[in-house]
Amino acid sequence: MTRILITGKNGQVGHELMRALAPLGELVALDREGMDLTKANAVPVLLDELRPDIIVNPAAYTAVDKAESEPELAHAINAVAPGILARWAEQHGALLVHYSTDYVFNGSGTAPWREDDAADPQSVYGLSKWQGEQAVRAATPRHLILRTSWVFGAHGTNFLKTMLRLAGERSELKIVADQIGAPTSAALIADTTALMIQRYLADGEHSPFGTYHLAAAGETSWHGYAQYLIGQAGKLGFPLTLTADAVYGIPTEAYPLPAKRPANSRLDCGKLQRGFGINLQTWQYGVDMALATLWQQRQTQQN
Repeated sequence: MTRILITGKNGQVGHELMRALAPLGELVALDREGMDLTKANAVPVLLDELRPDIIVNPAAYTAVDKAESEPELAHAINAVAPGILARWAEQHGALLVHYSTDYVFNGSGTAPWREDDAADPQSVYGLSKWQGEQAVRAATPRHLILRTSWVFGAHGTNFLKTMLRLAGERSELKIVADQIGAPTSAALIADTTALMIQRYLADGEHSPFGTYHLAAAGETSWHGYAQYLIGQAGKLGFPLTLTADAVYGIPTEAYPLPAKRPANSRLDCGKLQRGFGINLQTWQYGVDMALATLWQQRQTQQN
């Protein structure tokens, strides 16, 4: 039976991967205590013990602003560790699935970014993720690097859950309206990963390895995203202290943060759709599904 190692099992994507990949083989899912990616010498030793056929690596340093003051830690987890995993995979004939981000681009223009567009990260986080991609490519051709954007889910900490909380506490919200991208559910990322791994299990060395963009269909701003999810949450019956009309758009300059955000986070996912025949759901569908899950959890807790 195929043995699949999942890192970062407690994260948004790791949580969904445990569900989506369960039918494909024997899962070994580890948290930070099980596999500390900052301990470079210990990781290959653990891999030698586990002997995975496929390594799926959603573990990452994702505190974008904090990375500006912790560059060494971000580099260790996002840049060095993926290279260690990739070198082991190459030596043992394993597949590495690794996740990256729209932050590898500079966010200019309005055209969706393609996989072969030049990287130009503008933050410590973005640079560390780009260096991780480079380390994977240098170590093994047997990889899938999936760049995604604006990840959310019913599990973990994210923009959707933060907005739900604030919409139950405040009378109005001011949200950035000039950054454009596609909110992408962790469930969509995990389900797409499962389909790509199925292809690998069927085709082996003839699989279409490489870098792919993976984001939900459509686009919006953070402001439009917040308005939509609050409107939908109100329809479901979440206890809110404001409506979508009380969510106001502001420019990026009005909400300064330590790390620079891309103004254009659009990702062209045509290569993935053509190469794997995958239909990417709209970002609204993902939001609806996450809200439905959170609503069900709320009802269960109350009962």
